[in-house]
Amino acid sequence: MNTQPTQPTKRIELLDVFRGFAILGIFVVNIEIMNCVFKNQGEFSQQFTSGLDKASVRIFQLFFYSKFFPIFSFLFGLGITMQAMKLFEKNKLTFSFFGRRMLGLFIIGALHILLLWSGDVVHLYAILGLLVTLLIKRSNKLLIILSLIVLLFPFYEQVGGYILELFNYNPEHYLKDYSSEKIIETIRHGSYADGVKLRTLEYLSNIPVLFIFLAPVALSMFLLGGYIGKNNLVSSLDKLVMDIKKPALIIAILTNVYRLVFLFVLPDLEIYRNEIARPVFLKLMFLSDVAMGLFYLWLLTWIWFYTPWKRFLTPFKYAGRMALTNYVMQSFIGLILFSSLGFELYQTMSPTKTLLTALLAFAFQMVFSKIWLTYFKYGPLEWLWRCFTYKKMLPLKRSI
Repeated sequence: MNTQPTQPTKRIELLDVFRGFAILGIFVVNIEIMNCVFKNQGEFSQQFTSGLDKASVRIFQLFFYSKFFPIFSFLFGLGITMQAMKLFEKNKLTFSFFGRRMLGLFIIGALHILLLWSGDVVHLYAILGLLVTLLIKRSNKLLIILSLIVLLFPFYEQVGGYILELFNYNPEHYLKDYSSEKIIETIRHGSYADGVKLRTLEYLSNIPVLFIFLAPVALSMFLLGGYIGKNNLVSSLDKLVMDIKKPALIIAILTNVYRLVFLFVLPDLEIYRNEIARPVFLKLMFLSDVAMGLFYLWLLTWIWFYTPWKRFLTPFKYAGRMALTNYVMQSFIGLILFSSLGFELYQTMSPTKTLLTALLAFAFQMVFSKIWLTYFKYGPLEWLWRCFTYKKMLPLKRSI
């Protein structure tokens, strides 16, 4: 089948801005985990008590945690649907094409886990992406209903626990031989092979988090992005952003009020410790974070079309055009910063330092991406993925 790739000249700049913005937020969150694995987070965070570090933690909580994974997922669903619809219009949409595309992405994700960092999500996107391609031709109503059901379903923990018990899967088993001290020693001073082993075990121990808690969010956002892409709403974002202005602002205000209550009021109340009420509070906080993430996209769209501040968003598009490369590069940066391959800074950086490091590293990525795209059509990983998808060597260098 002679399926042709989307040409760079036809890209929608604002979508690349969205992707660049999402990559920034993902790194701000991920660098904290790179600096201290989940197993050690509680004990490690207690040592930072300065006003600046406390302020940094609040910045993470208010503006980053649980907000950028939904954005990243939404944009992925939107992207694959837009590509699928273009192929559908040419009568060239086949499951084998997207099967190969998702297989390529899965391979990149698996190598990412083994070679760089255990927190990869693109392999999960590859798995769920196949499901979404099967649903693209379904009705708009079904896409929206499924997106809401998957997002709002309240019993994932119970269902997940049943499945783990059914398969006798004990995630705690994989890191049982790794004390906090051993994890620190392995990452800071262990060999690269030791790091590969630890990353593999970390991944196996985090499978419940990945497939029980993150996968539903990703799938829900994929379906929402699929709805937007299927109906070509990206071609009229300037109109759409004004049509939904009032509900977007109302939802943003309400969810932010709840988030503030959750962070600063509820922890001091007895009801917060109630076994029945606490899961409800947590679910509402999670939904508020998802709403805030989507509000970020509304806000960026409004700034892009209706304010003179568009020029401040433009640099994000370069990082966004190389989103996959930059996502993996961030893990490489983390490996150099924290492991024995580089500066051995694991569990030494405060919340303030991790935040500033992420911002500086992303600024470098924007500059690097702009320079790279001056000479090349795609990011290196984007190019490899395209070559695998289309089963041929595509031109990479720009003609001078």
